[in-house]
Amino acid sequence: MSKRSNLKNAVIAFLVPLPSILFYLYFLTHFQNNTNPLWSWCFHHPLLLANVFFFFNVNVLFWLISRVQSSNWMIDLYWTVIPVLLVHYYATHPLAQFDRRRSKFVIVLTWVWSLRLTHNYFRREKWQWGAREDWRFTDMCQQYGKHWWWISFFAIYFSQQIFLIGICLPLHAVHSVDKPLNIWDFVAVGVCLCGIVIAYFADTQLHNFVTRNSKLKELGKPMVPNLDRGLWQYSRHPNYFGEQLWWWGLVVFAWNLGQGWTFIGALINSMCLAYVTLLVEQRMLKQEYRAEAYRLYQKTTSVWVPWFRSSAIAVKDKDT
Repeated sequence: MSKRSNLKNAVIAFLVPLPSILFYLYFLTHFQNNTNPLWSWCFHHPLLLANVFFFFNVNVLFWLISRVQSSNWMIDLYWTVIPVLLVHYYATHPLAQFDRRRSKFVIVLTWVWSLRLTHNYFRREKWQWGAREDWRFTDMCQQYGKHWWWISFFAIYFSQQIFLIGICLPLHAVHSVDKPLNIWDFVAVGVCLCGIVIAYFADTQLHNFVTRNSKLKELGKPMVPNLDRGLWQYSRHPNYFGEQLWWWGLVVFAWNLGQGWTFIGALINSMCLAYVTLLVEQRMLKQEYRAEAYRLYQKTTSVWVPWFRSSAIAVKDKDT
C-alpha cells in the first residue's frame, strides 16, 4: 500500500464522523433558545437521534465511500470508535441523568476497550489505514457478484446499526437513570476489565503466532499448524470470549439500574459471534497443512469458555 493511499484513508477516517459531530454540537448550543420542531424532536428522542446519526453518517456515507474505494475497510476501524462516540453522546445529551461516578467508570472503561481494540486493529494491519477489508466481506462479494453493490448496504452497514446500537444500549441506560453506586457496579467493572485483559492477551498471543508463521514461510520452513499455547490452550477463541465478557459486563451495569432489557443487544451479538466462529473454523479446516491438527484441537479444547483440555490420547482411542 502506497504512502499516499495510506494518508488519504487516514484523512477520510478522521473527517467522516464530522457531519454528525458538528450537527450535534450545533444542537447543544441552539436547542434552548429555539422553537424549531427539529430541535424539540432531537431533545425528546436521544435514542432515536443516535439511530438517525448512525443511518446517515455510517450506513449511507460509509457505504458511498465503500462504493468509490471498492473496499469496506472503514466499518472495521469504526467498530472501535462508535461506542466511544455513543457514550459521550449519551452522557452529554440534555435529557441525560446519571450518577457521575458510574458514568466516569463506564466512559473510562469504554476508552480503554476502544484503545485496546484499535491497537490490535492497526497491529494486525501493519499500521496501515484501509489496507484491506474483512475477509468475510470479500467472500460475500464473490458470492453475490453483481448484486453486491446494493446487498452490501444491508449486509454490512445496516446490520452494523442493529449490532452496535444494540450492544451499546447499556451505555444509554447508564446515562438515563440516576441511582447511587452499589456493589453490582463494581462487579460490572470487574467483568468488563476481565474481558478487556483476556482479549488483549489472546490477541497478542495470536499476533505473535501469526508473525512467527509468516517468518517461517518466508524462510521456506514448515509452519506451525495450530496455536494451542497460552490462553489458546484452554479455549479455541479466547479473544472472542474476552470480547463477550466486555459487552456482558456493560449489561450488568444496566441490569443494576433496572434496565435489564438491554441484554438483547449483547445476546444478538453473541449469537452473531457464534456464527462467525463457525465460519472461522470452517476456514481453518480448508487449509491442508493445519486441518488434521485443528480437528484434534476441536475435540480437545473448549470453543469459547476457557476450560481444561481433554486428553488427546483419550479422544483418539474413542475415535478408534
